[in-house]
Amino acid sequence: MQRIFSIRLKQARIMRGLSMDALCAKIGNALSKQSISKYEAAKMMPDSKVLILLANALEVSIDFFFRPLVVSIENVEFRKKERLGVKQIDSIKEVVRDKLERYFEIESLVNIQSTFSANFSQVIQAEADVISMVARVKSDWKLGDDGINNLIDVLEENHIKVIEIEAPDSFDGLCGYVNQSNPIIVLNQNFPSERKRFTALHELGHLVLNFDPSITPKRREMMCNLFASEMLISKDVFIQKIGANRKDISLQELQDIQMQFGISIDALMYKVKSLNIITENRYTTFCIKKSSSLAFKQEVEANRYKPEYSGRFIRLVYRALASEIISTSKASALLELPVSEVSARLNLV
Repeated sequence: MQRIFSIRLKQARIMRGLSMDALCAKIGNALSKQSISKYEAAKMMPDSKVLILLANALEVSIDFFFRPLVVSIENVEFRKKERLGVKQIDSIKEVVRDKLERYFEIESLVNIQSTFSANFSQVIQAEADVISMVARVKSDWKLGDDGINNLIDVLEENHIKVIEIEAPDSFDGLCGYVNQSNPIIVLNQNFPSERKRFTALHELGHLVLNFDPSITPKRREMMCNLFASEMLISKDVFIQKIGANRKDISLQELQDIQMQFGISIDALMYKVKSLNIITENRYTTFCIKKSSSLAFKQEVEANRYKPEYSGRFIRLVYRALASEIISTSKASALLELPVSEVSARLNLV
């Protein structure tokens, strides 16, 4: 118990982005930095009064400090911009760990086995291999060419856990494996749906594309972008809709495709250029116009696709609650919502 508490205290502190000094200040210096250090080193346990102070300061339940350790995150691919600092990265990782632990707990309570068994062993050496893998994934997952209606649901139906977190704009996403065999994709919940969908599929690319060791990191990123673009709208379907050789393209054409396939105008324009439907110079003209005209930039970057959210975890909690597998207070702890709000949302039919 003392070891678990030491790990959980440090996890909660890192989740909130607090140093030991900042935590001391937050609880009014009622506790010394030396005491916190001893708690995190498993050399000392707090009394009940201090435990309550720590829980309130770190915005967690007391139960959190003694929850068993069940999640190990491996092989993490972490996409971020340079301005995202180490402290923010560590905070994101611990938030993800906390959400995954609750996710695995509810699956265990409702006796659901979530096993990812897809075999994507083809070695990726060139862009053509990426296109081939897209076709295989779509076939295995029974996805047609008309657009993926709810991408997050599709991922979770195929045993990939999707976690959405509150994060700064400098965080794009991450993917990895939990307990060696459970793939995860983490998304910034503040992003518009088109960006969220593209990011999710980029991360899926990192999970399923078995890159040849000679492929550089930069090229891997480009190949994962190609994977995401092709998953959202294939080259053949795109050419059928837009034409194979164009001098100019109207924004209205791209907006219609955006609304049907849930892919941004920027991604569509990059696809137009990559497929040589327009010239490099014409694409450069588009970029210049976007950077010089705020109104045009806003029109291009407008979100037009319906919002998508990860809902499986919430559904499982309410399934367990409606089936009387868990109590309302347990559901409250899992969802991190007040008991009154959980009861109001239950609304049995």
